[in-house]
Amino acid sequence: MDFANLTSQLNAGTILPEGIVIVTLLGVLIVDLILGRTSSRWIGYLAIAGLVAAVGALYLQWDATNPISFTGSFIGDDLSIVFRGIIALSAAVTILMSIRYIEQSGTALAEFIAILLTATLGGMFLSGASELVMIFISLETLSISSYLLTGYTKRDPRSNEAALKYLLIGASSTAIFLYGVSLLYGLSGGQTELNAIANGIAAANVGQSLGLVIALIFVIAGIGFKISAAPFHQWTPDVYEGAPTPVIAFLSVGSKAAGFALAIRLLTTVFPLVADEWRFIFTALAVLSMVLGNVVALAQTSMKRMLAYSSIAQAGFVMIGMIAGTEAGYASMVFYLMVYLFMNLCGFTCIILFSLRTGTDQIAEYSGLYQKDPLLTLGLSISLLSLGGIPPLAGFFGKIYLFWAGWQAGLYWLVLLGLVTSVVSIYYYIRVVKMMVVKEPQEMSEVVKNYPEIRWNLPGFRPLQVGLIVTLIATTIAGVLSNPLFTLANNSISNTAMLQATLLERTQVSAIVTQQPEEL
Repeated sequence: MDFANLTSQLNAGTILPEGIVIVTLLGVLIVDLILGRTSSRWIGYLAIAGLVAAVGALYLQWDATNPISFTGSFIGDDLSIVFRGIIALSAAVTILMSIRYIEQSGTALAEFIAILLTATLGGMFLSGASELVMIFISLETLSISSYLLTGYTKRDPRSNEAALKYLLIGASSTAIFLYGVSLLYGLSGGQTELNAIANGIAAANVGQSLGLVIALIFVIAGIGFKISAAPFHQWTPDVYEGAPTPVIAFLSVGSKAAGFALAIRLLTTVFPLVADEWRFIFTALAVLSMVLGNVVALAQTSMKRMLAYSSIAQAGFVMIGMIAGTEAGYASMVFYLMVYLFMNLCGFTCIILFSLRTGTDQIAEYSGLYQKDPLLTLGLSISLLSLGGIPPLAGFFGKIYLFWAGWQAGLYWLVLLGLVTSVVSIYYYIRVVKMMVVKEPQEMSEVVKNYPEIRWNLPGFRPLQVGLIVTLIATTIAGVLSNPLFTLANNSISNTAMLQATLLERTQVSAIVTQQPEEL
């Protein structure tokens, strides 16, 4: 093979965004090595600039004529571009909210950003991976970086405990996922590329074999851990409570988006012969996630634990789009994750600000906050109401799109359950909002009574202010002016050849099944 053919098969330009992230990562380490702690004032902005440049590169690659690279190991189609953009943007906002938090914890900022960029890199590669080895390496890059970030504040025993639990449960889920993948490798006759695996399974006539069903269950177990779906959620509350708050902000958006990207690509490509089975399993996961997440969140006294169970419930809502298996279903998933990026990170930015000023995250301590910090109260109220699905905020349109897609696909009882659990979630979100806006002085908590003077000119607070305002505006505008995001989500599905082939095949099967009773 000559050099020209090798270059055309590699098509390395597809991973230009990831290359920019790698260069940014190396730049952060080199600058920190040369300048030391004095670089901490602006090293975060260097990382944010690199991530924004990566998003710009993703925009330039939209609707590329040849998205396949590295001989099929990575596909830079429009679906992967959207998910990679969500992960990169979530990392950028996380860095904004991390600067003051990490400096106050007494740990090195540059190392934290380097690990975060590594996790971002793993998530971006996972979103487009189309080969088993590529998937596993990307998944481990994201997972190991997440373990390190969870235990980064090593002087905090809660952070150490959270990291240990996350590591043990994560290692078990990885082993389970790897066993399922190894079964796929064997059943397909030694193939590792996803399309080749599907063809190998079909050629070997093992589409309904016990081995394929076991592989499906094990793969879904690994994905369920990554998206924190019940009953694979055991790590979520403890990690959310003990880990540094910027870390769980990234995990709740970036890691979850990567998990859903993997689920869509792996299940639709490799398991079309058992599509009914994996939809049944995901239906059970969605029901458990929506019910458990919203019901248990009612009893929480910690804001971080409440958002942990909220994220479990949100995963259940997103799974409705995947179970629908239609173009509208997949597009609704993409749209909801895009608006979830802004509203969830807005809420975590407010929680970080409150904890930096008061040292607590207990829900009861937010009582009367409006009288001392109106901007923080507004930001947290908008984000919580959007998560609850209150119109005209972004979360309302996201849930409407998901429920509409599920209703069109005939998932009537699942959509009704989603509506009921959404009403339950509104209760515990509004409870916090109501507590913050009390007007009677005697109802104000002691922490708020002693609330420090608001000073945005302190070191590291200006990036927090920027992150809060940007996410707050995006959460508000994304609801009122949601049409561009709707269009982007729909185009990402309609321009992705993998999904279009799956949808066409499903339509043909449905047509055959419909014609058979008429012929009889």
